[in-house]
Amino acid sequence: MNIEVLKSKIHRVKVTHSELNYIGSITIDEDLMEAANLIENERVHIYDINNGERFNTYVIKGLRGSCTIGINGAAAHKVSIGDLIIIVSYASMDFEEAKTFTPHVIFPDSETNQLK
Repeated sequence: MNIEVLKSKIHRVKVTHSELNYIGSITIDEDLMEAANLIENERVHIYDINNGERFNTYVIKGLRGSCTIGINGAAAHKVSIGDLIIIVSYASMDFEEAKTFTPHVIFPDSETNQLK
């Protein structure tokens, strides 16, 4: 039996920009991606702390060291610049493997998006 478990989490980062006229996705600073064990094109769930919006999209690699968190495409309607969000991905794995799996969870500075 396989179950879905938390794989990666970036907890409380600030949206730095949004681009409505874009094909879609979330742009994440490459440093944050690596720290959270996320890869480009990976499906992520976005939870907006400010307004309660929840949606799925995929990751686009942002400029390393830029502290960028950008919401693109139609999802730009769901957030405001400055909102705090949580970015989460899940993985499907065997039940026994899931018991010992440790997710990658990071807590960047919520004002600057820099790793602590």
